[in-house]
Amino acid sequence: MKIQTTAIHAGDRKPAQSQIPVSTPVHFAASWICADQAEQDRIFAHEQHGFAYSRYANPTNQALEELITALENGYGALACASGMVALQHAILSALLERPKKVLCARDIYGATLKLLYDVLGPFGIETILVDANNPAEVAQAIAAHQPGALLIETISNPTLRVADIPALAQLCRAAQVALLVDNTFATPLLVRPMDLGAHIVIHSSTKYLGGHGDAMGGLIVSDEAHFETIRRLSRIAGPILGPMECFLTMRGIKTFPLRMERHCQNARALAAWLRTHPGVERVFYTDDPNHPDRAIIDRLLPADLYGGMVSFELKGARKPEVFAFLDRLKLCVKATSLGDVHTLVLYPWIASHRDVPLEQKATMDLRENLVRFSVGIEAVEDIIDDIRQALG
Repeated sequence: MKIQTTAIHAGDRKPAQSQIPVSTPVHFAASWICADQAEQDRIFAHEQHGFAYSRYANPTNQALEELITALENGYGALACASGMVALQHAILSALLERPKKVLCARDIYGATLKLLYDVLGPFGIETILVDANNPAEVAQAIAAHQPGALLIETISNPTLRVADIPALAQLCRAAQVALLVDNTFATPLLVRPMDLGAHIVIHSSTKYLGGHGDAMGGLIVSDEAHFETIRRLSRIAGPILGPMECFLTMRGIKTFPLRMERHCQNARALAAWLRTHPGVERVFYTDDPNHPDRAIIDRLLPADLYGGMVSFELKGARKPEVFAFLDRLKLCVKATSLGDVHTLVLYPWIASHRDVPLEQKATMDLRENLVRFSVGIEAVEDIIDDIRQALG
């Protein structure tokens, strides 16, 4: 079944009675009454599938989890309250019976680094940064540090590097290291990391999957080997997503392939126009023939689908000039997110990567004059007109 069809049908229409609701029902109940105590005992013992308490399982959550499992071709999934708590829960689950060390891609979301250093670090989890676009360096780091997990992004935030997931998966599996991939930027329409050897995939469903900026959420999809640990720990820690947010996310996913195709189309047109503007120093987009990861992109991404994120540098700008450019934008929304139907712009230097040390920003090739656009599904001519007038 094609992903466009799976996005619409997976997880829905459960035959609880002779009349089956067409859309996903929202179950707000915190607990369920079982037929008798013997049935409740079987449910708590995991001998029988069923519902007893929403921290353990909820029918609306289950529908969303079935849907994302199908889209990512995984074994099972967990819906979480945000992308960050999904990432934290995935890391803790992966490291439960492994060394408490994480190899982390150097090019990655700033809040991911804050999670690793400020939240997990004090509990004894060590983080080692590595150039994930250099498999030889990753191999050396695995041999030297013997980590429990390698964490990467499919398309990195905000400079849009693309790692060789199959090569990294081969290294990780040989060393019994869990490969965790944040697939938020790419979505399963562009890349399905589990098909390439990843063990666990994470999404901020707040972004492209939900797609409308009205529902926070995070999703973990795993292989069979990690699934029971993820579910078992979730029943204790309770990182779960609420049923209304599950419903909204699932409703958003039904149109995500259509939206994502338009995001990609608009982003490619915007990147092409930006390359011709004299006020733009560098454009970061994955369709660039001179992209440092061109060969990997050609292998991993579908033809003509290069993602909806475009970053670019304002020529000769520092923070005041970037502020002035952003303040002149009228259509593009200046807000801290991405993946919505409208175009969003963010200044990583003060937002997503604010707390990343200057020396690490330099290794990431992240400069003070870079802005990141999540290109929406508006008419691309209107997006370009707004950026043109703001550039002056």
